[in-house]
This record gives sequence, structure tokens and C-alpha cells, in this order.
Amino acid sequence: MTLEEYFDFQRPDDIRIKGHRIGIESVLEAYLDGCKQPREIVEQYPSLSLEEVYATILYYLHNKEQVGAYYHAHVEYCRNAEEEFDKNPSSVALRLRTTRSELDKLMPKEREMAIERMIEERRNKERKVAVTETAQVA
Repeated sequence: MTLEEYFDFQRPDDIRIKGHRIGIESVLEAYLDGCKQPREIVEQYPSLSLEEVYATILYYLHNKEQVGAYYHAHVEYCRNAEEEFDKNPSSVALRLRTTRSELDKLMPKEREMAIERMIEERRNKERKVAVTETAQVA
């Protein structure tokens, strides 16, 4: 089996490990930036075999220039996407940031109580929605 047979080359910017939805950039990030050993990567991605992780690393080592450029392009894409998201966060992200900021101002016990209250409010809201939907169906 050749190294290339371990991968599904979907597009020039999308190389997946064959039989998985995991891109080689995920394994490379753990290996290169996370300094993880192959067995640790398998623990992080349990659907991958040790052989597939080693094949990904070996493919990178045999094609360092090409795969390195692929990986760095992916890192740059993610950095740009994160910057864009930070500039234009969704309404959900804004609510979460506001909530976190408010919770961070509280003492641990108060924070715990506030979180429990929020969870209960959310459950009550979901119950009301379920009752309304049931009434509409009937």
C-alpha cells in the first residue's frame, strides 16, 4: 500500500484520511503544534488507527514542502476566520460573551446559583415551546 492510498484527496485544500471525515491537518496540528506522540493522537481521535496516524506523519515528512504549505494555508484560513468572527460575532456569541462577563463578576457560589437559575429558565422555556407545539399539532 502506498502512502497516498491512506488519503482521500477531495480538493487541493481538503485532504482527508480515507474512511474518515478527519483531515490530515487535524493530525498534523496535534503532531506539530501540540507536540503529541502518535499514540496520544489516537487517543484524541479514537476512530483513527495508529497506522493511519503514522501514515499521515510519514506523508508529511516525505512531502514536507507541499504538505507544510497545505498545513500553513489551513492555519492561516482558520486565523482569518477567527478574526472575522471576532469582528462580526453572531447574536448567540454576543449573548454568550455578555453572560460570561456577568458570571465572571460573581463569587463561585453565586456563579453556581446563577448558572443553575439559567438552566432552569432554559428548561422552562423549552417546556413551554413543547406544550405550544403539541397544542398546535392536536
